Amino acid sequence: MLNNDQKRFTATAGQALENIKKRETQNAFPVTIMEGDRPAGFFVLDFGSDKLELTDNENAVLIRSLSVNPAMQRKGIGKAAMMQVDVFVRENFIHCDEIVLAVNQKNESAYHIYLQAGYSYEGKTRLGRSGPQYLMTKKL
Repeated sequence: MLNNDQKRFTATAGQALENIKKRETQNAFPVTIMEGDRPAGFFVLDFGSDKLELTDNENAVLIRSLSVNPAMQRKGIGKAAMMQVDVFVRENFIHCDEIVLAVNQKNESAYHIYLQAGYSYEGKTRLGRSGPQYLMTKKL
């Protein structure tokens, strides 16, 4: 279960799944991050129009609601997932040529993980639910 500080920055897996159920289109795909045979984290690959708040690229995918089980944090699981997601996207969504995401400026650890995983920050920001966010991208 995410602590209150982490809940400021991301939706829980349950909240994200509820949001997907409410959608009329089926263009969001929940992904479970596994560590061996144990679920370790979660994120959503969202091909809907929300991505256009971050990019003009219709072929992009938005990563949202990324979280790692607090008991399994600080083991490199989130970083490994973000380094592997581009391979997963290329293999399963061949039309996709860019991954975009928004990270809260106060969430420094996540921001640095994305940089290490090859995502770029080119100076674009937006106001998110918990304050300003960096808009990041990774070309495939």
